[in-house]
Amino acid sequence: MAVPVNNGDASNSTQQSLASPTSDGEVTRQVQDVLSSEIGITTLLARLKQSVTSAKEFAMFLKKRSILEDEHANGLKKLCKMSQDSIQRTDHLGGSFAKAYSEMMVVHDRMADNGMQFALTLHQMQEDLLELAAVAEKARKGWKQNGLAAEQRVADIEAAMRKSKAKYDALSDEYDRVRTGDGAKGGKMFGFKGPKSAAQHEEDLHRKVLAADQDYKAKVETAQTERKELQTRARPETVKALQDTIMQCDSGLTLQLQKFASFNEKLLLSNGLSVSPLKSGFGPGEAPSLRESILAIDNERDLSDFVVSYYGKLPARASEPKYERNPVLDQSSRSQPTLALSLPQQSTLSGTGGGVGAGAGAGAGASDSLNSPAATTPSGHNHGQSVGSMNLPTGYQRTVQTPSLHDRSISYGSIQSRSSPSSQQQFAPRNSYQQASSNQQAPSAQQTAHTRFNGSVGSSSSSVVVQGAPQLGALPFQTSQPQLPQGPLTSHSPPSPGASAGKLSKPAPSQGLSNGPSPPSTAPASARSVFGLSLSRLYERDALAVPMVVYQCIQAVDLYGLSNEGIYRLSGSVPAVNKLKHMFDTDSASTDLDFRNPENFFHDVNSVAGLLKQFFRDLPDPLLPRHQYGAFVEAAKNDDDTIRRDSLHAIINSLPDPNYATLRALALHLHRVMENSAVNRMNSQNLAIVFGPTLMGTQPGTNIADAGWQVRVVDTILQNTLQIFDDD
Repeated sequence: MAVPVNNGDASNSTQQSLASPTSDGEVTRQVQDVLSSEIGITTLLARLKQSVTSAKEFAMFLKKRSILEDEHANGLKKLCKMSQDSIQRTDHLGGSFAKAYSEMMVVHDRMADNGMQFALTLHQMQEDLLELAAVAEKARKGWKQNGLAAEQRVADIEAAMRKSKAKYDALSDEYDRVRTGDGAKGGKMFGFKGPKSAAQHEEDLHRKVLAADQDYKAKVETAQTERKELQTRARPETVKALQDTIMQCDSGLTLQLQKFASFNEKLLLSNGLSVSPLKSGFGPGEAPSLRESILAIDNERDLSDFVVSYYGKLPARASEPKYERNPVLDQSSRSQPTLALSLPQQSTLSGTGGGVGAGAGAGAGASDSLNSPAATTPSGHNHGQSVGSMNLPTGYQRTVQTPSLHDRSISYGSIQSRSSPSSQQQFAPRNSYQQASSNQQAPSAQQTAHTRFNGSVGSSSSSVVVQGAPQLGALPFQTSQPQLPQGPLTSHSPPSPGASAGKLSKPAPSQGLSNGPSPPSTAPASARSVFGLSLSRLYERDALAVPMVVYQCIQAVDLYGLSNEGIYRLSGSVPAVNKLKHMFDTDSASTDLDFRNPENFFHDVNSVAGLLKQFFRDLPDPLLPRHQYGAFVEAAKNDDDTIRRDSLHAIINSLPDPNYATLRALALHLHRVMENSAVNRMNSQNLAIVFGPTLMGTQPGTNIADAGWQVRVVDTILQNTLQIFDDD
């Protein structure tokens, strides 16, 4: 414990004794000593100034708090009125929810009334405090002037007394020297009237000393009188008045603080009773609490009541639709033993030794007989597979071998013969779609598929005419030499219900083609719809790895849209998108759908972008299939960038060929859009936000958080496009 050091200053001990009084009597004595001294009035004036300042500060607080409470109450009241008016409209919920909502607004309205009353009370308290401070400040000024004037008058008298005493002492000393002869330098003193003798000079000094003595005595008496007056009347009166003013100001300030605390309690209690009223249990008409009002909501009954309200608007029940097969189809399938292909000639692919059917020297199975038993299809045979078994010249089959990193090789040419072992080995490690198709075909059909059209169609000099098929070699991810894909000759419509097992043993044309509508290659263009069909269906029908609408849209955006700000984010013209969609569904091979000419898409590249997104949205199964949705989301949840990329890469490699090829073309295209993000403002994140739900679809039962994982899947694919796909 440190010992205080005494430096010899007497004031330190005095302050210590004042700071720690030993008893109440000692405190009273010390207070009285201070107030009766010369500093008593100035001390009380300083204390009164503190009281006035505190009162003004609290008044300012009350004023601002009153303004805030008033604004809050008025805003809450307006909000309640507006919300209550809105909930009564027909586009909001009704029933028990509307009732509970109205009761909640009533509670808030009461709370707003309480707040307005509280704000009004605070404003009144603020005015009272300002009035109290003004009165105290005015009294302080008056007593300061009177009290300090009396103190100053006594001080001036005492100063004059001290000056008179000094003069009196000086004359007395001089008179003493003259009288004793210590101050005489000669026998005579000089004056205005001539030289004075020592006696004369002594007489003059004696007279002056007597006058100074009388003056000093008078001033001492005056100082004593004034000091006594000050100590007995003026100072105590001023001190008492200042003490009363201080107590009045402090009491008023304390009273307002007590009222403030009481009104706060009243406000909170009133709001609490508004939210949860006290229950007396004597009357059924008591207001419910806010909690009781909310718990009274019955969502099931509200829904039932809403649906029942439309019972009177029930339309007449329509009859059940029934399928009626046209007899013409059965007659045409029985009357035509052979099939003649007639396609509009735009480009002709001819060759010797490899047409639609097997030509000369095709093998021992090349028979002209259409009724050969080997051509009979087993009962489990898919009616749409045998035509897909046709062999084309090897020069027209395009196989893109990707690096070992991907372990995928996709044929972008014709649908190869499923009876060829090399074809089966090529598709086996990568394409579950082709495996599923090849597994459905019977061996007998594989051995005789190439003899089905011998005769009128399958001659060695036969030619295949392809109408409007795009040259996929022009796509940016294929090799330089363009090839014409060969369209399938089969129809994938389901066989007629009336077809029996006995009809399957008829001649080969009835096995290679469905008993239903005509094949797409011989059907009018209006029957070849594009939107709403699956990618596998489009691939089987058109023999295009990437659908024509996707190819044309990518081509248009690459040519005219890479520098457009907000490409794929901005919406195009809805009528233009609908018109282009109708044109593709009507005749996708039309020259009016060559998007290298901007007039064909009305010079609006945003409409082309909207058409591409519409195509992916209309797919029955999204581009990233539904059965792999969970795998994509789980892969996206990996925080490590490399693990996430490799996981998505493995899933993408397992996609069916049409999905893989279309995703590859789209990803490489969007990567080119990203490379121009400095101009078009579309980086990988922005593109992923646009294409995430479009490419993955909306799964039933998924939560909102999956939208973020969808964006992350597409963002990761776009950022690693050149690692997942090769830009060949």
